[in-house]
Amino acid sequence: MSTLNLTLLTDLYELTMMQGYFKTQDTDVVVFDAFYRKNPSDGGYAIATGLEQVIDYIKNLRFSAEDLDYLRSLGIFSEDFLVYLSGFRFSGDIYAIPEGTVIFPREPMIKVVAPIMEAQLIETAILNIINHQSLIATKAARVVYAAEGDGVMEFGLRRAQGPDAGTYGARAAVIGGCVGTSNVLAGQLFDVPIKGTHAHSWIMSFPDEYTAFKTYADLYPDSCCLLVDTYDTLKSGVPNAIRVFREMKEAGIPLKNYGIRLDSGDLAYMSKKARKMLDAAGFPDAYISASSDLDEYLITSLKNQGAKITSWGVGTNLITSQDCPAFGGVYKLAAIQDKASGEFIPKIKLSENTEKVTNPGNKTIFRIYDKETGKIRADLICLADETFDESKDMIIFDPIETWKKTKIHGGTFTLRELLVPVFQKGKCVYTSPSVMEIRDLCAKEMDTLWDETKRFANPHQVYVDLSDRLFQMKAELLEKMGMASIQ
Repeated sequence: MSTLNLTLLTDLYELTMMQGYFKTQDTDVVVFDAFYRKNPSDGGYAIATGLEQVIDYIKNLRFSAEDLDYLRSLGIFSEDFLVYLSGFRFSGDIYAIPEGTVIFPREPMIKVVAPIMEAQLIETAILNIINHQSLIATKAARVVYAAEGDGVMEFGLRRAQGPDAGTYGARAAVIGGCVGTSNVLAGQLFDVPIKGTHAHSWIMSFPDEYTAFKTYADLYPDSCCLLVDTYDTLKSGVPNAIRVFREMKEAGIPLKNYGIRLDSGDLAYMSKKARKMLDAAGFPDAYISASSDLDEYLITSLKNQGAKITSWGVGTNLITSQDCPAFGGVYKLAAIQDKASGEFIPKIKLSENTEKVTNPGNKTIFRIYDKETGKIRADLICLADETFDESKDMIIFDPIETWKKTKIHGGTFTLRELLVPVFQKGKCVYTSPSVMEIRDLCAKEMDTLWDETKRFANPHQVYVDLSDRLFQMKAELLEKMGMASIQ
């Protein structure tokens, strides 16, 4: 996967439009925004993820001789266009919200400022990368929140939609807060912790359960997690695990990072019974891990039932985000630069669906934090040249339900611009943190959300407002386009 040429990872219409621009308007510089319209799983937030892979894609974007031969064979591209592609390099600017950042609908995750041919070509790959990883990171953050401080391990590789989804999904899951992954390739590629125990087949391959447990404990005394539900969890599995732990203790083997795993049955009931048995045997520090089609809702339910589970293995429902399998990010033209003045002329997409009407212009985003608590008050989308004074009052309003207004008093808030430069004139100017550093950032970002936004049922939606200037620009364009459609 690491050596695969991704230049043709695009939809055909990106290339046909690109050829059209080449023939008619190849020098136009434009602004495209990549954003999403709705939080996954009806939640209150999402997690920006995938930027490092976008950077790698842009750095290595070039058409090989084999690529050009294939395109030539299609019979729809002119030779002069193919000659242009042979020397293609991205030369524009890209701004992005750093990975691990909490994000909300309608605000640009990535902004591309580039000649129109270049900006158009990279649409599909950017969306493919950030849609998938942002989806899985968001799901992981929800699962980790439900676990309330317990460790969550991602181990959905065998159920993922292919090697890429399993590997980059594992990366995203760790960013979202998982303590590790079972995916060894992800561990190698991204330097993240890999974790795992054994399967039922290990138990079944031995003459009896005790011998299987004892052999495993001898091999891995420093990480001894025994799967206890192969035959009978409470009558066989847990007693045999206790027997092995007792023998390790008597042999002077330090008991650390040890416990049992439950993979079937009534996890709440089984964990409570197993906890009593382990405690009575003198192993109160043995952990109880659970798996079996878990997600944030089931974990919350088990917690509410008093389950004694302290570690969670989450597979299918995490790596596929089963209840919400697509992120829904889009990539829309927002402005075209006037060649004479250098100013950006705003563009807008109209729709009968209000949420599909785009925000025009060359924009940036400011996050407004409550100064006392550090929590997010709102996000403000504004034009790229706008500035704001933290010492002065700020009135923000809902851009759709405009009567909903809030005054934030000067001195009670702080501002942070979210978009940072990633490419300038085709050169990468951004260094991606390690995955574990991004994970730490994500944990801090989650702390900036109010609990009401993190809840699963009817979460409070963080306000994403427009500045006065941007709102007026949008209103004028809507009026102008509306009149033009009547004519």
